[in-house]
Amino acid sequence: MKYDIQLHAVPHTPVTPSVGVLSYPSERALDPEPFSAIVAEKGPIEAEEIVCRVLEDIALRLDVLQMVVADHQFEPVSKQARRIEQVALGLGLLDVQNIAANTAQAATQMDGVAVHALVARLERAFDAAVTEVWAQRAPIF
Repeated sequence: MKYDIQLHAVPHTPVTPSVGVLSYPSERALDPEPFSAIVAEKGPIEAEEIVCRVLEDIALRLDVLQMVVADHQFEPVSKQARRIEQVALGLGLLDVQNIAANTAQAATQMDGVAVHALVARLERAFDAAVTEVWAQRAPIF
């Protein structure tokens, strides 16, 4: 059997893709009240040490979170995310607290795709929170 295949030239029209930028605007990523309370209670030098220790604690928990996510262990993910949520609440890191709560919920539901996405988002929110904490440092400490 012989097939007669004819190719026709199709005019090429360049396609310009529409690119949208997604952002998660937050009204307040940082609540200054917990910082002010720590400074009022402990003084500026001790308050700065406390804030540094708490930020380091969150960073270490994020490292652990990355390891357990890589091993697909949902229970430890939930546990670490809940702890990050509580610590972030104590410092007034509102975005970090909210995303950590969502991460714990996704882990409880064993939704691996959501957990991976939320952990990445949590890392970005923590980086932004650290930057914001130090931007607020001058007036608070």
